[in-house]
Amino acid sequence: MPRTALRRILKGLKAEPSRTWSIIITVYGDAIVPRGGSLWLGSLSAFLHAIDIGDGVVRTAMSRLAADGWLERSRVGRNSFYRLAQRGRETFRTATEHIYNAHPPPPGSGFVLVLPGNGADREAARKALQAAGFGSAAPGVWVAPAGTAVPPEATEALRLDASADAETRRRLAAQSWPLDQTAVAYRRFLETFEPLRAALAADGALSDLDSFIARILLIHGWRRIVLRDPVLPVDLLPPDWPGTAARALCADLYHRLLPASERWLDAHGQAESGPLPPPGPELKARFR
Repeated sequence: MPRTALRRILKGLKAEPSRTWSIIITVYGDAIVPRGGSLWLGSLSAFLHAIDIGDGVVRTAMSRLAADGWLERSRVGRNSFYRLAQRGRETFRTATEHIYNAHPPPPGSGFVLVLPGNGADREAARKALQAAGFGSAAPGVWVAPAGTAVPPEATEALRLDASADAETRRRLAAQSWPLDQTAVAYRRFLETFEPLRAALAADGALSDLDSFIARILLIHGWRRIVLRDPVLPVDLLPPDWPGTAARALCADLYHRLLPASERWLDAHGQAESGPLPPPGPELKARFR
């Protein structure tokens, strides 16, 4: 039964340290940005209540996100509406392609090396490179597959394009990224969400609200892994790499959940001017 599988996923979420703020960012980036970007706090609270997150935790998380520059608030009468602030929009815009449509470079591809200087912006560059999926081959040396965009915070850094023989490229990849840890995370993702896909494929169904819950938890779990994955060429990956199967599962399940989850937003999502506008075409293009 899909509902039983979803309850297991929720149970696993509750066993983790609280990540309410991260789930809220997932809601906005995945579901609200394609619909104009603004959401009434009451609509968000209805979803969070459905996964047993109470008002006090919601208020604390929203205050933290606003104070840290992730969200900005507007008011209409006594109602509060939130949208991603510039920091949140830029971060999710950078991450969107990697989350939904990243494809590995062809075998034999090289790398881009980025060497930040010792200026005052070094720490900001380090954080931005790490968030963009760059690995660290050695102190002060950041690595990504050829073609990876360098984040704005590191545009003043020295950039080099590098190529090497196959063995050197494999050693560089293994030294730059914790591929073993990422593989474990992908296998755990498959174990968590495969039962839900199987239940839905066996002519099962979820309610509109449960479909929205499942969709958000799916992307919440997926983005926490994939944003740490540089999406390397297949010739640099360990044998039986589980990331490929995990992406196929995520894509299939996402599109199974999308219609019903969007119906819940149609019925319950409110922006300042009324019901949320319909999503843009980019929504259906995800995982294609």
